[in-house]
Order: sequence, then structure tokens, then C-alpha cells
Amino acid sequence: MFAVTTITGRVGGVLADTLLATGHKVRAVVRDEAKGTPWLAKGCEVAVADLADSGPLAAALSGVEGAFLLLPPVYDAEPGFPEVLPRIAVIREALHRALPPKVVVLSTIGADAAQPNLLNVLRLLEEALADLPVAVTFLRAAWFMENAGWDLASARDRGVIDSYLQPLDRKLAMIATADVGRTAAELLLEDWSGHRVIELEAQHRVSPDQVAAAFAKALGREVEARLVPRERWEAIFREQGMRHPEMRMRMLDGFNEGWIDFRDPDAQRRKGRIGIGRGDCEDRRRGQAVGLDLLARSPKSGQKSLTV
Repeated sequence: MFAVTTITGRVGGVLADTLLATGHKVRAVVRDEAKGTPWLAKGCEVAVADLADSGPLAAALSGVEGAFLLLPPVYDAEPGFPEVLPRIAVIREALHRALPPKVVVLSTIGADAAQPNLLNVLRLLEEALADLPVAVTFLRAAWFMENAGWDLASARDRGVIDSYLQPLDRKLAMIATADVGRTAAELLLEDWSGHRVIELEAQHRVSPDQVAAAFAKALGREVEARLVPRERWEAIFREQGMRHPEMRMRMLDGFNEGWIDFRDPDAQRRKGRIGIGRGDCEDRRRGQAVGLDLLARSPKSGQKSLTV
């Protein structure tokens, strides 16, 4: 049996479905019992736990073959991440108490960056689990393709997507959340010792201009990418309700300046199956260009991706 936290999310849901489809048992770790009902119907065991108390979480992670954990992202972080540190401490304590034989932890591209930015929180998580005496895989995922879904309305209505990633022709590492979930399931089924880092991205890197072209193909209209000048970022983010936009701005700087990238010489590298608008990147088992499907629907209400 494998314990899966955040099973109601995109990554956790695909991970659990992948395990179930291959005949493995799953323990769905949910914040309240009602959220576990659909997974109970699928044949999962359900455990109620969250990141407020290490006791129930340790119990949920005990007696399993392996566990998957994800630290819920924070988008408006105060310097030093004071709101996140207690959650990291709960994860650390629960894992040290439960000691599942192997653990896959979702991390991010840029977790190893030294410069202050929003993704430093995943470095803190990796460091907190560095002495965990079990097999651990830190799955560092690229920029989520589903982030493009936030531009759907603008692309459809105005023929424009506003890009904070620039220059517009610069290709970046991206990945679909379905590939993250599938890869996490595959990793849980592997045997390894010690701690390792896996860097995960799609077969091909993608530029904002290519995202706009994929929107154009999906929507049947002209769509162009238009850069948002950096001097406007802070005002825009504050208008959106952010109180601490600096860390997000520095994260975007990292992608644009190249110091957020996959660069760990000791990491293993894996590739996803899904691409944005490329026939050679489609999931051929489904027989369709799944990347275009990603752009044809917005993210779920209230749901954001890891590297927004």
C-alpha cells in the first residue's frame, strides 16, 4: 500500500489513479473525511490528516510501502517563509516517526537556487528532510504547463497573452501535471537507497511565443504573446492582492535570467510525454495532442500550480 497526500489535487490524483490502475493499494490522505469519499469508492483506504498536527500524519504514513508528499504552495510569502516553516516541521516530524521505507517528495526546478525567490521554500523542505534515514526522491518538476490556462480568457477574448516570462522567444523547461503524477507513481514503484534528485521536464522546451501559437491553434484565432515590462510587475501584483510580491518577482527574474533552471550535476533527468501543441509530444496512448487540451481549459477555480 502507498500513502498519497494531496490526493484531491492534479498531481496526487493522477498518481493515485496510476497506482490503482496497476493493481496497487492506495491510502488516500485527506484533510477531511468527505474529501476521501470518491477515493473510498475507488477502493482506497482513507486516512484523515493535515499539516497542522504531526500525529495523525505520522499514523497515515505508517505501515505503507512508500509515501508521496507535497508541500502546499504559498504565493504571497513573507520573507523567511514564517507561515510555511511550521508545516515543514510537521512533515519532518511525521516522516521521522512513521519512517516509510521510501518517500517521493514533490519539489521544483530552482529548489537549489541560492538567490532569494519564491521557490526557496522547496529548498527548505529538501534541507529539512536531508537526514531522513529512508530512501527519498526529491522530484523537481519544471514550470507547470497548466499555468498557461490562466491566460485562456485573454487569448480567447483579446487574442493576447501577457507574459512575465521573457524574452518571448526564450524556451523554458515545462511539464504537465499529469506527467508529474505519472512519474511520481513510477518512482514509488522503484527501489533505490539513500537520497536522490530527479529533474522532470517535457521532451521539448517551450517559449511564450510557442504557447501563444498553441492557443491560436486551439482557439482558431490569432493569438500573440505580449511581454509585461518588469517595472509594472509590482503594481500589477499588488492590485491582484499580493502583500509581498518581491519573492514572486525574483522567481520570475530567475527564469528570465537563467539562474532558475535544471543544473544539478548529480541529478537524474526524466522526460514527460505531454507537450504544448506539438504532435511529436502528444500522449499517443490517448491518440490526441494533450498539450492543446491543457490550453483549452482553465485551471480549476481557486487552484494554482506550483510554479505560478
